[in-house]
Amino acid sequence: MVADDHPLFRQAMVMAASTVAPQARIVEAATLDSAVLASAASDLILMLLDLKMPGSAGYSGVALLHAERPSVPILVVSSAQAQIAGPEARRYGAVGFIGKDQDLETIEQAIAAALAGDAPPVPPPPVNDAVDDMAGKVASLTPTQLRVLLGVLDGQLNKQIAYELGVAESTIKSHMTIVLSKLGVQNRTQAALAARALGLQPRD
Repeated sequence: MVADDHPLFRQAMVMAASTVAPQARIVEAATLDSAVLASAASDLILMLLDLKMPGSAGYSGVALLHAERPSVPILVVSSAQAQIAGPEARRYGAVGFIGKDQDLETIEQAIAAALAGDAPPVPPPPVNDAVDDMAGKVASLTPTQLRVLLGVLDGQLNKQIAYELGVAESTIKSHMTIVLSKLGVQNRTQAALAARALGLQPRD
């Protein structure tokens, strides 16, 4: 799967992936929601993911796609600063990171390495006990619980999240109780650290 909202760059990634794996079927996604739908394919073997797409902010896309398909490697291909974004994306399951400023041959080599289970090593993120602990708790959430948390961090009310997920508001309240318990916080305000761990800017 190639997930990127820029049509020309997405096409370039499709070409790169096709060169590396000419027999592979490649699905494309321009939003996080469409990427989640595409990730349901049972034969998916690799996700090429941009960090900044509609519906995604910070490292939420990596976290959500890894929660949906934990066994499928994610190679982040982004214009973000590699020294910072690479290690942070690793917190949530990315196996590698490559900058969009790299030449096509280098990108193809990274794709081939990821497919072979030998993606270029990404250094661990800087030690920050509070953020590391919260990142681990966020990573323990189910896909639905993570969607609820992301809705909360985006300033949405329970009824708005319920509408987007197509469930009853009471269901969201139940999920929220579990989410707060897993994160070890008492309320939505205290969940701001989760936003920090995800690289998000929570609303006031």
